[in-house]
Amino acid sequence: MQDHSRFPTWQDVATDLVATAAGRAPADLVLTGAKLVNVHTREVLEGWGVAIRHGRFAYVGPDPSHCIGPVTEVADLGGRFLIPGLCDGHMHIESGMLTPAEFARAVIPHGTTTMFTDPHEIANVFGLRGVRLMHDEALLQPVNIFTQMPSCAPSAPGLETTGYEIGPEDVAEAMGWPGIIGLGEMMNFPGVINGSQQMLAEIAATQAAGKTVGGHYASPDLGPAFHAYAAGGPADDHEGVAEADAVARMRQGMRSMIRLGSAWYDIEAQITAITERGLDPRNMIICTDDCHSGTLVNDGHMDRAVRHAIACGCDPLIALQMATINTATHFGLERELGSIAPGRRADMIVTSDLAALPVEIVYGRGVKVAEAGECLVECPHIDWPADTRASVRLGRDLSAKDFEIAAPAGADRVRAKVIGVVENQAPTEALTADLRVADGLVEGADGVCQIALVERHRGTGQVVNGFVSSFGYLPGVAVASTVAHDSHHMIVVGTDRDMMAKAAMRLAEVGGGVTVWKDGEERALVELPIAGLMSDRPAAEVAASAQAMVDAMAACGCTLNNAYMQHSLLALVVIPALRISDLGLVDVTRFELTDLFEGPTP
Repeated sequence: MQDHSRFPTWQDVATDLVATAAGRAPADLVLTGAKLVNVHTREVLEGWGVAIRHGRFAYVGPDPSHCIGPVTEVADLGGRFLIPGLCDGHMHIESGMLTPAEFARAVIPHGTTTMFTDPHEIANVFGLRGVRLMHDEALLQPVNIFTQMPSCAPSAPGLETTGYEIGPEDVAEAMGWPGIIGLGEMMNFPGVINGSQQMLAEIAATQAAGKTVGGHYASPDLGPAFHAYAAGGPADDHEGVAEADAVARMRQGMRSMIRLGSAWYDIEAQITAITERGLDPRNMIICTDDCHSGTLVNDGHMDRAVRHAIACGCDPLIALQMATINTATHFGLERELGSIAPGRRADMIVTSDLAALPVEIVYGRGVKVAEAGECLVECPHIDWPADTRASVRLGRDLSAKDFEIAAPAGADRVRAKVIGVVENQAPTEALTADLRVADGLVEGADGVCQIALVERHRGTGQVVNGFVSSFGYLPGVAVASTVAHDSHHMIVVGTDRDMMAKAAMRLAEVGGGVTVWKDGEERALVELPIAGLMSDRPAAEVAASAQAMVDAMAACGCTLNNAYMQHSLLALVVIPALRISDLGLVDVTRFELTDLFEGPTP
């Protein structure tokens, strides 16, 4: 098996690259007859070709025939476009329900050849050790997976309890690892704004290492608080949902990362800063953030996001810049990847149409890694330790009684705070609902389900209960998941307390994942045994299980687009407005715990 972790540097092969470009030594691979997309100049160069040596571009220009030798592999592209491999500027592999190897296998056929990934999901479960496992498997892949050291575990100290915590000493240690490219999204934006010495120390350690600090400003406030956050050092941000957000970030010297994930549709509202206002596109980057396996296998990855940007009115060449050279430049890798130019890694895509962007052939580091939607290379796995498959510890058996919500004494009805899911967006609404009381217990209502967070890291047996809207589940339903960004306890949503208990116990039995129950029966199960977040099974198999889960949720009455992704974010206590944690209901606009009830109804 080839060891992809030892890809040669430019310094290792510079002499051979120069010799090949000059015609003194043959190339390993020559592609001719291309319409070459140059993202440095934003132009299409007819009849150009490339010569590749040691996995890097040696010659890029007209007629590369002088680079051909007796053993050179030669292919004529017949006038098709040759574009750089796509770069995802911000994403979480764990959201794909896959290990780095299987994620790579899934996205390579879609033309993604570089990823900048923040493994803060597994950091919440296994701490620095989990990050190292993700980092090590990432380095083995035949495409480029750079790791951002997670910055915030917990994401909001004092509002949640995680399996492990990350501190400045962890960040400083990780900055010396070979695949670490920077600091992951700084989600604790109130900490930065208020001058938290821990958060600023993590940022300082990253900058001292000459690496990039990722941002996460999930607030609509673009006043002094936003400016204070920008002064704290984050170099990018992907939490914008409107044109004004993108403009504000770029004006402060940050890169605005606009995302299209499985459930986040934020490109259309922000790309108008380029398409209508005419601002400089160099500081805008396309990313995916979170894509589950079904999206990857059935719809695509970065190719899907670029096509969407084009459909929103973006010039295809600008959209490609946002998914290639802009990203590489942001991370200080412009001389290494992100374009078809001498010395860079030979990552490229052959396509017949720049707007529709069919990904016909993919090359990674000069090797054909995919063709016609099929991955052609091995994606090596590490040996995941046994304890990473035993992370769901409830501490006791749960029953329907654990999901009862007692009403205030003497109340016949109550006004309860309700987490309001917003379709296709990460923020929630802080709603209220008048709910009836039966036998001293508060009951759900049409459009309002129960939600519970079950502690699963330390086996405390703790269950926190509340209410959530918009899922629309029928009676007798429960959906449980050990994917619960970012603390990754267990989230259970349902209309039947007995089903909620059964769903929770089922995930404890299989070691984590997602399960759907209705009327006493399990209707779907996605097993995610590694950290309760990922599977090392092939992406197509996981995607099939995930699709069955999505179908089961729909059969249970849910009409939300990508309801699973919405479900998995209900504990994300750094995005407004209302969330749930192991400590209670969280008002994320004030960053404080809040009571479930406002009081009895009149």
